[in-house]
Amino acid sequence: MKRSQLVLPALLVLSALPSLAQTTAAAPAPKPEFTFTGNLGISSDYRFRGISQTNKEPAIQGGIDFSHSSGFYLGNWNSNIDSAGFSGANIEMDFYSGWKRTFGDFGVDLGVLYYDYPGSGQGSAFKVDNTELYIGGSWGPLSLKYSYAVSDFFGVPGTRGAYYVALSGSRDLGNGFGINAAVGYQGGLKNGGPGYSSCITEFSSHVSCSITDYRIGGTYTIDGWILGLTYVSTNRDIRGWTDPGKNISNGTVLVYVTKSL
Repeated sequence: MKRSQLVLPALLVLSALPSLAQTTAAAPAPKPEFTFTGNLGISSDYRFRGISQTNKEPAIQGGIDFSHSSGFYLGNWNSNIDSAGFSGANIEMDFYSGWKRTFGDFGVDLGVLYYDYPGSGQGSAFKVDNTELYIGGSWGPLSLKYSYAVSDFFGVPGTRGAYYVALSGSRDLGNGFGINAAVGYQGGLKNGGPGYSSCITEFSSHVSCSITDYRIGGTYTIDGWILGLTYVSTNRDIRGWTDPGKNISNGTVLVYVTKSL
Protein backbone atom coordinates (compact mmCIF):
# COMPACT_ATOMS: atom_id res chain seq x y z
CA MET A 1 0.00 0.00 0.00
CA LYS A 2 2.70 2.45 0.88
CA ARG A 3 4.65 1.72 -2.31
CA SER A 4 1.66 2.31 -4.56
CA GLN A 5 0.84 5.52 -2.77
CA LEU A 6 4.35 6.82 -3.56
CA VAL A 7 4.36 5.76 -7.22
CA LEU A 8 1.13 7.49 -8.14
CA PRO A 9 2.20 11.00 -7.03
CA ALA A 10 5.55 10.51 -8.75
CA LEU A 11 3.86 9.66 -12.04
CA LEU A 12 1.65 12.73 -11.76
CA VAL A 13 4.68 14.97 -11.23
CA LEU A 14 6.53 13.46 -14.20
CA SER A 15 3.52 13.80 -16.45
CA ALA A 16 3.28 17.50 -15.58
CA LEU A 17 6.92 18.27 -16.47
CA PRO A 18 6.43 18.49 -20.28
CA SER A 19 3.55 20.94 -19.92
CA LEU A 20 5.62 23.09 -17.60
CA ALA A 21 8.44 23.15 -20.13
CA GLN A 22 6.03 24.08 -22.91
CA THR A 23 4.58 26.90 -20.83
CA THR A 24 8.07 28.31 -20.18
CA ALA A 25 9.08 28.05 -23.86
CA ALA A 26 5.87 29.76 -25.05
CA ALA A 27 6.32 32.82 -22.84
CA PRO A 28 6.33 35.97 -25.04
CA ALA A 29 9.58 37.86 -25.51
CA PRO A 30 9.75 41.21 -23.71
CA LYS A 31 8.89 44.23 -25.82
CA PRO A 32 11.89 46.33 -26.92
CA GLU A 33 12.49 49.56 -25.05
CA PHE A 34 12.56 51.56 -28.28
CA THR A 35 12.04 50.98 -32.01
CA PHE A 36 12.98 52.65 -35.30
CA THR A 37 10.68 52.28 -38.30
CA GLY A 38 10.55 53.81 -41.76
CA ASN A 39 8.02 54.20 -44.55
CA LEU A 40 8.13 54.88 -48.26
CA GLY A 41 5.32 55.42 -50.73
CA ILE A 42 4.08 56.86 -53.99
CA SER A 43 0.68 58.42 -54.63
CA SER A 44 -1.16 59.71 -57.69
CA ASP A 45 -1.71 63.02 -55.84
CA TYR A 46 -0.79 64.53 -52.47
CA ARG A 47 -3.91 65.83 -50.76
CA PHE A 48 -3.54 67.78 -47.50
CA ARG A 49 -6.87 68.39 -45.80
CA GLY A 50 -8.51 67.76 -49.15
CA ILE A 51 -6.40 70.19 -51.19
CA SER A 52 -3.77 69.04 -53.69
CA GLN A 53 -0.24 70.06 -52.76
CA THR A 54 1.26 68.82 -56.05
CA ASN A 55 -1.10 70.49 -58.57
CA LYS A 56 -2.81 67.07 -58.98
CA GLU A 57 0.47 65.41 -59.96
CA PRO A 58 2.08 62.30 -58.38
CA ALA A 59 4.04 62.46 -55.13
CA ILE A 60 6.90 60.42 -53.68
CA GLN A 61 6.77 60.35 -49.89
CA GLY A 62 8.61 58.82 -46.97
CA GLY A 63 9.70 59.19 -43.39
CA ILE A 64 11.25 57.68 -40.29
CA ASP A 65 9.93 57.23 -36.74
CA PHE A 66 11.42 56.60 -33.31
CA SER A 67 9.22 55.37 -30.47
CA HIS A 68 9.96 54.57 -26.81
CA SER A 69 8.16 52.17 -24.51
CA SER A 70 7.18 55.14 -22.31
CA GLY A 71 4.95 56.43 -25.13
CA PHE A 72 7.34 59.16 -26.34
CA TYR A 73 7.86 59.36 -30.10
CA LEU A 74 9.75 61.47 -32.62
CA GLY A 75 9.53 61.46 -36.40
CA ASN A 76 9.97 63.05 -39.80
CA TRP A 77 7.91 62.80 -43.00
CA ASN A 78 8.59 64.33 -46.44
CA SER A 79 6.90 64.83 -49.81
CA ASN A 80 7.44 66.70 -53.05
CA ILE A 81 5.05 69.65 -53.62
CA ASP A 82 4.12 72.22 -56.27
CA SER A 83 6.76 74.96 -55.92
CA ALA A 84 4.44 77.63 -57.37
CA GLY A 85 2.12 77.23 -54.40
CA PHE A 86 4.83 77.40 -51.72
CA SER A 87 6.97 80.45 -52.57
CA GLY A 88 9.52 78.44 -54.53
CA ALA A 89 9.84 75.41 -52.22
CA ASN A 90 9.56 72.02 -53.91
CA ILE A 91 9.63 69.80 -50.82
CA GLU A 92 7.65 69.62 -47.59
CA MET A 93 9.43 68.37 -44.48
CA ASP A 94 7.36 67.61 -41.38
CA PHE A 95 8.90 67.15 -37.93
CA TYR A 96 6.82 65.95 -35.02
CA SER A 97 7.13 64.75 -31.46
CA GLY A 98 4.67 63.64 -28.84
CA TRP A 99 3.40 61.07 -26.37
CA LYS A 100 0.71 58.47 -26.85
CA ARG A 101 -0.62 55.57 -24.81
CA THR A 102 -3.51 53.14 -24.88
CA PHE A 103 -5.75 52.23 -21.97
CA GLY A 104 -7.78 49.22 -22.97
CA ASP A 105 -9.90 50.25 -25.97
CA PHE A 106 -9.05 53.93 -25.48
CA GLY A 107 -5.99 55.83 -26.66
CA VAL A 108 -4.58 59.35 -26.25
CA ASP A 109 -2.04 61.24 -28.37
CA LEU A 110 -0.48 64.62 -27.53
CA GLY A 111 2.16 66.37 -29.62
CA VAL A 112 3.56 69.16 -31.75
CA LEU A 113 4.06 69.22 -35.53
CA TYR A 114 6.23 71.63 -37.52
CA TYR A 115 5.75 71.96 -41.30
CA ASP A 116 8.87 73.25 -43.06
CA TYR A 117 9.25 74.22 -46.73
CA PRO A 118 12.98 74.68 -47.42
CA GLY A 119 13.65 77.30 -50.09
CA SER A 120 10.41 79.22 -49.61
CA GLY A 121 10.47 82.95 -48.94
CA GLN A 122 12.90 83.90 -51.68
CA GLY A 123 12.87 87.52 -52.80
CA SER A 124 9.67 89.30 -51.77
CA ALA A 125 7.73 86.08 -51.15
CA PHE A 126 6.84 85.19 -47.56
CA LYS A 127 8.34 82.24 -45.74
CA VAL A 128 5.97 79.28 -45.68
CA ASP A 129 5.90 77.22 -42.48
CA ASN A 130 3.46 76.23 -39.76
CA THR A 131 3.55 74.94 -36.18
CA GLU A 132 0.58 73.12 -34.68
CA LEU A 133 -0.16 71.56 -31.32
CA TYR A 134 -2.48 68.58 -31.42
CA ILE A 135 -4.46 66.31 -29.14
CA GLY A 136 -6.09 63.11 -30.29
CA GLY A 137 -8.21 60.37 -28.81
CA SER A 138 -9.26 56.97 -30.07
CA TRP A 139 -11.84 54.40 -29.13
CA GLY A 140 -11.68 51.11 -30.97
CA PRO A 141 -11.73 51.89 -34.72
CA LEU A 142 -12.64 55.60 -34.27
CA SER A 143 -10.22 58.52 -33.82
CA LEU A 144 -10.77 62.23 -33.18
CA LYS A 145 -7.95 64.79 -33.48
CA TYR A 146 -7.76 68.55 -32.87
CA SER A 147 -4.87 70.66 -34.24
CA TYR A 148 -4.23 74.30 -33.32
CA ALA A 149 -1.82 76.66 -35.11
CA VAL A 150 0.46 78.52 -32.70
CA SER A 151 2.14 80.33 -35.62
CA ASP A 152 0.76 82.16 -38.63
CA PHE A 153 -1.08 79.52 -40.61
CA PHE A 154 1.45 78.44 -43.29
CA GLY A 155 2.98 81.91 -43.25
CA VAL A 156 -0.19 83.91 -43.95
CA PRO A 157 0.05 87.00 -41.68
CA GLY A 158 -2.51 87.31 -38.90
CA THR A 159 -3.84 83.74 -39.09
CA ARG A 160 -2.51 82.36 -35.80
CA GLY A 161 -5.21 80.35 -34.06
CA ALA A 162 -6.46 78.45 -37.09
CA TYR A 163 -7.61 74.97 -36.15
CA TYR A 164 -8.45 71.66 -37.76
CA VAL A 165 -10.73 68.91 -36.44
CA ALA A 166 -10.71 65.44 -37.98
CA LEU A 167 -12.85 62.38 -37.27
CA SER A 168 -11.66 59.13 -38.84
CA GLY A 169 -12.37 55.44 -38.67
CA SER A 170 -11.06 52.19 -40.10
CA ARG A 171 -12.03 48.55 -40.10
CA ASP A 172 -10.09 45.38 -40.85
CA LEU A 173 -12.17 43.12 -43.08
CA GLY A 174 -9.76 40.19 -42.90
CA ASN A 175 -7.67 38.48 -45.60
CA GLY A 176 -5.62 41.67 -46.03
CA PHE A 177 -8.56 43.95 -46.86
CA GLY A 178 -9.57 47.09 -44.96
CA ILE A 179 -11.76 50.16 -45.30
CA ASN A 180 -11.32 53.69 -43.94
CA ALA A 181 -13.10 57.03 -43.95
CA ALA A 182 -12.58 60.52 -42.53
CA VAL A 183 -14.11 63.99 -42.42
CA GLY A 184 -12.26 67.16 -41.43
CA TYR A 185 -13.02 70.82 -40.83
CA GLN A 186 -10.53 73.69 -41.19
CA GLY A 187 -11.65 76.77 -39.30
CA GLY A 188 -10.49 79.67 -37.15
CA LEU A 189 -9.90 82.08 -40.03
CA LYS A 190 -12.56 84.73 -39.48
CA ASN A 191 -14.06 87.29 -41.83
CA GLY A 192 -12.58 90.65 -40.84
CA GLY A 193 -9.67 89.11 -38.95
CA PRO A 194 -6.11 90.43 -39.37
CA GLY A 195 -5.16 87.84 -41.98
CA TYR A 196 -8.48 87.65 -43.77
CA SER A 197 -7.47 89.49 -46.97
CA SER A 198 -4.53 87.14 -47.47
CA CYS A 199 -6.66 84.18 -46.50
CA ILE A 200 -9.32 84.74 -49.14
CA THR A 201 -6.62 85.23 -51.78
CA GLU A 202 -5.14 81.86 -50.93
CA PHE A 203 -8.55 80.17 -50.78
CA SER A 204 -9.97 81.36 -54.09
CA SER A 205 -11.74 84.54 -52.86
CA HIS A 206 -14.41 82.74 -50.87
CA VAL A 207 -16.32 84.73 -48.27
CA SER A 208 -15.23 82.19 -45.69
CA CYS A 209 -11.91 80.45 -45.16
CA SER A 210 -13.47 77.39 -43.57
CA ILE A 211 -13.12 74.17 -45.54
CA THR A 212 -14.67 70.75 -45.02
CA ASP A 213 -12.92 67.75 -46.54
CA TYR A 214 -13.81 64.09 -46.60
CA ARG A 215 -12.48 60.81 -47.90
CA ILE A 216 -13.44 57.17 -48.11
CA GLY A 217 -11.37 54.28 -49.39
CA GLY A 218 -10.06 50.79 -49.08
CA THR A 219 -6.72 49.04 -48.72
CA TYR A 220 -5.17 45.67 -49.42
CA THR A 221 -2.06 44.57 -47.51
CA ILE A 222 0.32 41.89 -48.75
CA ASP A 223 3.83 41.16 -47.42
CA GLY A 224 4.02 44.58 -45.76
CA TRP A 225 2.93 46.46 -48.89
CA ILE A 226 -0.27 48.52 -48.62
CA LEU A 227 -2.19 49.14 -51.85
CA GLY A 228 -4.81 51.86 -51.47
CA LEU A 229 -7.68 53.44 -53.39
CA THR A 230 -9.36 56.54 -51.89
CA TYR A 231 -11.90 59.11 -53.00
CA VAL A 232 -11.10 62.62 -51.67
CA SER A 233 -13.03 65.88 -51.99
CA THR A 234 -13.92 69.20 -50.27
CA ASN A 235 -16.81 71.67 -50.24
CA ARG A 236 -14.72 74.34 -52.01
CA ASP A 237 -13.54 75.09 -55.55
CA ILE A 238 -9.94 76.28 -55.26
CA ARG A 239 -7.84 77.20 -58.27
CA GLY A 240 -4.34 75.88 -58.72
CA TRP A 241 -1.26 78.07 -58.51
CA THR A 242 0.66 76.58 -61.44
CA ASP A 243 -2.49 76.21 -63.55
CA PRO A 244 -5.26 78.67 -62.48
CA GLY A 245 -7.77 76.73 -64.57
CA LYS A 246 -7.22 73.57 -62.55
CA ASN A 247 -9.42 72.86 -59.51
CA ILE A 248 -7.15 71.42 -56.82
CA SER A 249 -9.89 70.80 -54.24
CA ASN A 250 -12.55 68.92 -56.18
CA GLY A 251 -13.27 65.21 -55.98
CA THR A 252 -10.63 62.81 -57.19
CA VAL A 253 -9.60 59.18 -56.77
CA LEU A 254 -6.15 58.59 -55.27
CA VAL A 255 -4.15 55.46 -55.94
CA TYR A 256 -1.18 54.81 -53.67
CA VAL A 257 1.33 52.21 -52.56
CA THR A 258 3.23 52.31 -49.26
CA LYS A 259 5.75 50.05 -47.57
CA SER A 260 6.91 49.97 -43.95
CA LEU A 261 10.67 49.48 -43.57
